[in-house]
Amino acid sequence: MNQQSTRHIMLIEPGEFYANPETMETNVYQVNEQEAREVTLGRALSEFRGFRDTLVENGVIVTVCKGHKGRPDQLFPNWVSTHEEGMILYPMLNQTRRQERAPEMIDLLGRTYQLLHDMRPRENEGGFLEATGSLCLDRVNRVAYAGLSRRTTAETVREWGRLMDYDVEIFETSSHRGLPVYHTDLVVFIGSKVAGVCASCIAEGDRTRVLDRLGRTHDIVELSAEQQKAFCGNSLEVRGEDDEKMLVMSGQAFSALTDEQKFTYGKYFTRILHAPLPTIEAYGGGSARCLMLELF
Repeated sequence: MNQQSTRHIMLIEPGEFYANPETMETNVYQVNEQEAREVTLGRALSEFRGFRDTLVENGVIVTVCKGHKGRPDQLFPNWVSTHEEGMILYPMLNQTRRQERAPEMIDLLGRTYQLLHDMRPRENEGGFLEATGSLCLDRVNRVAYAGLSRRTTAETVREWGRLMDYDVEIFETSSHRGLPVYHTDLVVFIGSKVAGVCASCIAEGDRTRVLDRLGRTHDIVELSAEQQKAFCGNSLEVRGEDDEKMLVMSGQAFSALTDEQKFTYGKYFTRILHAPLPTIEAYGGGSARCLMLELF
């Protein structure tokens, strides 16, 4: 049986970091740049390294790759996913993000994982799917949840489901600005036994279907729209020593949780790991889960 989570995480340390103007059209969580890029990078590196150290200190195995200049979102590895069967490469919407698929990183992963599917050519046909940003995976029950956006197109999701023998649950979303949430992993996270969902971000016509499907297998913690904006949904289950399950999120997300929600998570996780990521969240529009590539 496939495991939902892993002890081994790959991170990409940014070689450059700033608010990418190419992605702002779809990512409403980014802020406009207001300072020198080297200043932003310096703060982002400090946050990144603190986040890395938090994982390592709690028994998570971390592999770090070095990012490149000119690729401000490369710290978010949305171009690849790994599975017990192998790895998949993905079609990206924005040109700068396509450049993140560095040959040396693909080669590094290729030492462990055979290439199952190369979906990159779909981007030439207007089909996009940005790995586990677009797909929130219930790996145990083989169900993929996907919120549609310009970065996540329906037919590409369905093709992925056919290739990987997963059922797919596709739905519409809406952010606080009325645009689709650019990645599903800002709305939903799925652990082994519990899931966090911002139901109000899911279109009313899809909401009951999605919650019913996920509720068959998971205890659901409902997140408010304000908690979703604080990146509470951008969390990930990881494993530490002795296979203990832990939940990872940012410091902002942890602070936004209620005591009742923390109590519920405490039934399923030995602890919640959190680290401050304010610069990465503001300029990148992504948070803790976006940083982590799971290595199975």
